[in-house]
Amino acid sequence: MKDLTKGNVAGVILKFALPMLLGNVFQQLYSIVDAVIVGKFLGKDALASVGASFPIIFTIIALVIGIGSGASVVISQYFGARDYDKVRRAIDTVNIFLLFTGIGISIIGILSSRWLFTLLQLPEELMAPAITYLNIYLVGMVVFFGFNGTASILRGIGDSKTPLYFLIVATIINISLDLLFVVVFKWGIAGAAWATVVSQVLAFTALIIYINRTHNLVRFAIKGLVFDWDIFRQSIRIGLPTGFQQTFVALGMMALMGIVNTFGTDVIAGYTAAGRIDSIAGLPAMSISMALSVFVGQNLGAGKIERIRAGLRAALLIGSITSIATTIAVWLWGDPIMKIFTNDANVIAVGKEYLIIVSLFYIVFSTMFTFTGLLRGAGATLIPMFITLFSLWLIRIPLAWFLSKQIGVQGIWWSIPIAWFSGMIFLFIYYKMGHWKNKAVVKSVVVAGE
Repeated sequence: MKDLTKGNVAGVILKFALPMLLGNVFQQLYSIVDAVIVGKFLGKDALASVGASFPIIFTIIALVIGIGSGASVVISQYFGARDYDKVRRAIDTVNIFLLFTGIGISIIGILSSRWLFTLLQLPEELMAPAITYLNIYLVGMVVFFGFNGTASILRGIGDSKTPLYFLIVATIINISLDLLFVVVFKWGIAGAAWATVVSQVLAFTALIIYINRTHNLVRFAIKGLVFDWDIFRQSIRIGLPTGFQQTFVALGMMALMGIVNTFGTDVIAGYTAAGRIDSIAGLPAMSISMALSVFVGQNLGAGKIERIRAGLRAALLIGSITSIATTIAVWLWGDPIMKIFTNDANVIAVGKEYLIIVSLFYIVFSTMFTFTGLLRGAGATLIPMFITLFSLWLIRIPLAWFLSKQIGVQGIWWSIPIAWFSGMIFLFIYYKMGHWKNKAVVKSVVVAGE
């Protein structure tokens, strides 16, 4: 664990954020590679089918990921207390939970895939390839949960490097298999899905072999697993709020996708490609936010309140600079970047229009995430959660539906920065109110007024 209570404020935040940024980039490469290869070699229909599947996949896994994060916190606390028997029981518990939920979600998702796409008003010509991609992806859900669950366990005991290394390996395998299955074997959209599943199986197998040989505490074996209900209840209590927030955000993505789907294949494909670019563009802001959370937590515990304020100013400055640079890059190279995904002129035009509108407000997005990071680091997570859900469900989704009826697809794109702006304003107001200062875990810290 790095000590963030000393040294140059901007320097320590930036240095702490960079490894997380690298990890986030490789995490995003999974979906980006699928979109690039599918769009380039299979066409816009296949690209739109992959894009339509993503919100469903995210919704399916969101709650489980939240509960898994709660288990990671429980494991880290037992590890910190040197109660290694409880650490092993917690690891067993989370592994059993992920195994059975992975199987259950695969079965339910495959049986309901057509119904879900019908609910989202997916055009009929995209229905068959979208169902094929989603169902194959769901076959590998157990392995997906296993890989991410094991990574969470390792982070819980302070090992953040091993998950990053194997994530890089999984990404390289996925890229290679995408090219092999789609370009060489001509398996179509099914090949892209199988490339993801097989890469996860190989990476998870390699990770298990590695930790069984190198970690005495974290060992994976089916025989002798123990499910501890007390530990599971603790994991639920800690992880459920995060899981609910992730789920409602994912449902919001599905609702937005449902509105996009009404505009046809070109818009769906353009939105899919632009969304992948957008996800990369947002990573610096998210990484800075995560770094600021840890920075605030440590300095609040040390009673260094002025350093927290300096940290906020530094994070806002770093975020603003990176956001402006990203906006300029998108404006200058948006067209050639879109051409990485597809050669279709209509799809490129849709994606470029999305990027031009949304990228203007990356600085708003970054500011919003910076305040969220500060509040999270102080332990004030409930109000920011409600602000996030309010901005999504009471502003972005209704506004996207209304504006799309008035000015067409551009109305959907404009609803996104408007929601960011409202979230930023509400978070800033809550920050200035100062209630978050009373959420510190270390109750001995006396926080002066603004």
